[in-house]
Amino acid sequence: MSNWFRAAAAALLLCTSSAYAQQGGALESRLEARKVTTAADGKEGYTSAAEAKPGDVIEYVATYRNTTTQPIRSLDATLPLPDQTEFVPGSSKPQGARASLDGKTYAAMPLTRKVKRDGRDVDEPVAPREYRFLRWHADTLGPQESRTYSARVRVIDDRTTGPPAGRGGGQ
Repeated sequence: MSNWFRAAAAALLLCTSSAYAQQGGALESRLEARKVTTAADGKEGYTSAAEAKPGDVIEYVATYRNTTTQPIRSLDATLPLPDQTEFVPGSSKPQGARASLDGKTYAAMPLTRKVKRDGRDVDEPVAPREYRFLRWHADTLGPQESRTYSARVRVIDDRTTGPPAGRGGGQ
């Protein structure tokens, strides 16, 4: 799991670099990963996500902080979702996140794609395991203000289930 976390953290830094550069280095970002556990009474808790196995649910929490006395405008807070995981629908907070398969094009969830069926174009749902990024838009992040965004993923084992359509089978 630590390799997944390092990859996601590196992607988080890349995703925020354009906003960071535009604001003169005024934006800090931090990514946390924690394994979601459920006690016998049904209450949720968290443990270290240093080790995870297929079926485990990991919650990623990205915090963005404006370190200056000036507002940051048009922040696109982006949370990368590591390979070998699938997005848990309904887990993104706050509501209103948009999803992407490639980190370039974002749309409201659930994502769909056009496919040919019997010679006609139809919209087909995209499996949440194909989502690779989530993005929230903030018009303004005030001076010294922080915002937190989170989503959950389930660890999958593509060695037994095969790669989802549209993604390579590399590990």
